[in-house]
Amino acid sequence: MTPRAALWTGLGLAASVGVGVWRTTPWRPFAGDVPPADPARDLTADEIARARSYSRAVTVPRVASAVTGLGVTAVLGLTPAGARVASSAGSAAPWPLQVVLGGAGALATGAVVTLPFAVWRERARRRYGLSVQRWWPWAVDRLRDLAVESVLVSGGLLVVVGTARAQPHDWWAPAAATGAGLVLALSFGAPLILEPLVNTFTPLPAGELREQLIAMAARDGVRVTDVLVCDASRRTTALNAYVSGFGATRRIVVYDTLLARPADEVRLVVAHELGHAARRDVVRGTVAAAAGTAAAVALLGFLLSRKEVLTRAGVDGPDDPRAAALILALISAAGLVGSPAAALVSRRIEARADVHSLEHTRDPAVFTRAMRELAVTNVANPYPHRILHALTADHPSIPERIALARAWATAQGVVVPPDLAPGHAS
Repeated sequence: MTPRAALWTGLGLAASVGVGVWRTTPWRPFAGDVPPADPARDLTADEIARARSYSRAVTVPRVASAVTGLGVTAVLGLTPAGARVASSAGSAAPWPLQVVLGGAGALATGAVVTLPFAVWRERARRRYGLSVQRWWPWAVDRLRDLAVESVLVSGGLLVVVGTARAQPHDWWAPAAATGAGLVLALSFGAPLILEPLVNTFTPLPAGELREQLIAMAARDGVRVTDVLVCDASRRTTALNAYVSGFGATRRIVVYDTLLARPADEVRLVVAHELGHAARRDVVRGTVAAAAGTAAAVALLGFLLSRKEVLTRAGVDGPDDPRAAALILALISAAGLVGSPAAALVSRRIEARADVHSLEHTRDPAVFTRAMRELAVTNVANPYPHRILHALTADHPSIPERIALARAWATAQGVVVPPDLAPGHAS
């Protein structure tokens, strides 16, 4: 197959993913009209000022880290620098070692260069009470995350380079299929393999709350293998819960910080997560990611056939183990292009899960109270930067979520939750 076949296959797969996501995205999660969000109805002036101050404190290092990291990836991938890192073990070194050195070296370089921004952001999180970690555990967590990312990235690079060495002319086709399969396997196995590397999970003790959560899942037709408690409090004060995995690995996970809240708020948050499971959001997202990975690898096959790209990186072709940094740079660019669309879709899906939560609990007052607590505890900016929010936010802002709850209450003819900010009058 020619490089042009790789191009058209990649574009075709990407278009199919786009159409599929477009058709399955709930562009109007709620049928009624939702009024503009008004943070002052539910947050005090001091709370709003604190959240905006925190947002400024972490946004600068976050953006600087992202831009710097992309710059490092581009320099290593689009100049001979990355090839030199891969060949640092010597030309006689086995090709898999050179691939691992190229990929892991690029990631490690990026981690070192962006470390000052990570420290800057962590200091801000501590200053505002979101992080409770000491520096040594924080450093260990970062090293562990880098190690896990290096293993995953090196595995993908070995698939690409190894396939190109075994099947030089049409390597991208089997590599694309393998990449898609790996995404499916990773999504299925992450709850059992990856998540325990980050946190400790223990079963929620038998009792009324556990029975209620299991019963909620049953009413939604969602089969869960367990309800687990995540030891998030050793790192953060933030509140959260999620449903991970699918099929035999699906389980409900609740942060131990959330369990300190009233049971009705825990049930509401879990109802939101069950909305994702009931709508098969994890499965749909995994399938879309697998197909997107196949499309990216096919397009990679076309780009790695271009002499000007290979010359710029100082490598001979996709079968050259020194091409690891180049492959990583091109894949990163593809992810950057697709991330705003992914964030937009995610916000709509999250809004649908909010509607599911309201329909499940029929208690918009608890919803608004829980959202206010989430905003205050997580120091969430009620006035996010419009551009950054559009490009990166995977959830609606909390005032938008509260406005949706009040609109839902109005449409259902139930009591509309009152304003929660002391002294505020609608």
